[in-house]
Amino acid sequence: MPHTALPSPSAPPVVFVGAATMDSIVLVSGYPGPDERVVAEDLVFAGGGPAATAAVAAARLGVEAAFVGTVGDDEDGRRILEDLAAEGVDVSGVTRAAGARSAASVIVVDALRGTRAICNRPGPGVDTARGAELVRGAQWVHADHVGWAAVAQLLDLTATARPKVSVDAGNPIPDFTPAGVDLYVPTLEALRRTHGDGTGDEALLEAALREGARRVVATDGSRGSLAADATGERARAAGVPVDVVSTLGAGDVFHGALVAAHVRDLPLDDALEYANHVAALSCLGLDGRSAIPTHDDVTARLRARTARPA
Repeated sequence: MPHTALPSPSAPPVVFVGAATMDSIVLVSGYPGPDERVVAEDLVFAGGGPAATAAVAAARLGVEAAFVGTVGDDEDGRRILEDLAAEGVDVSGVTRAAGARSAASVIVVDALRGTRAICNRPGPGVDTARGAELVRGAQWVHADHVGWAAVAQLLDLTATARPKVSVDAGNPIPDFTPAGVDLYVPTLEALRRTHGDGTGDEALLEAALREGARRVVATDGSRGSLAADATGERARAAGVPVDVVSTLGAGDVFHGALVAAHVRDLPLDDALEYANHVAALSCLGLDGRSAIPTHDDVTARLRARTARPA
């Protein structure tokens, strides 16, 4: 698979900390009722997990990436590590918990409704015994709801000499506040749950900044994403229409692409547009990873769109 690597061999990698799963994903034309049987249109087995899929997205986009997390010492754990390594993700910081089962999910995608149902078996908690130095030496560290506690133990967000920190706040994180977080990425729905449903979109971003986030990027599903920076910069990018097969993992892919865009120092407007396109194109596959584009694919698509007559 062709990658366009950044010319920065001496720079520390971007490190993604959190969950990695092995998923069984089935596509149906309607959920079965109790004691009913339906014929699947497709069935695939693929790696998943928010942080692990974000790491795959970054690697696919040509940004050097490492994953720090913990899997079991079972067959699923072996496959999780093999799949990440095959994507070029550094897994030297992953630990395997003796006697534990790896995280796994069964996911049913309803093609007619465009929805999905997920049954998840959680895996062991994140042990950073092998990944702590990767985290401390990274340029960027991205954590999901499983990995945040480990990152918070390793990094002092009040320190000036530390990696930049990005947090996927799409899932609730116990005792989390965005104070000091460089790139806080909740869903717009998550911000509404925290700050009130009757508040406008821009006011929700302002509320996150008042909590101490340095930059907040909120995702709004197919409608796109919007952002606010503590410096006063604001940005918004529309969603990208595609023939969706499944939205599984699209948010995770967006996070990986957004971090990759920041590593590439894209302006905020361009970073949102870039991440929106990557996430949208990932929806062309049933699983969350197989349709993630390369950096060259995305830039070619963006150039073609810009060159198109109005």
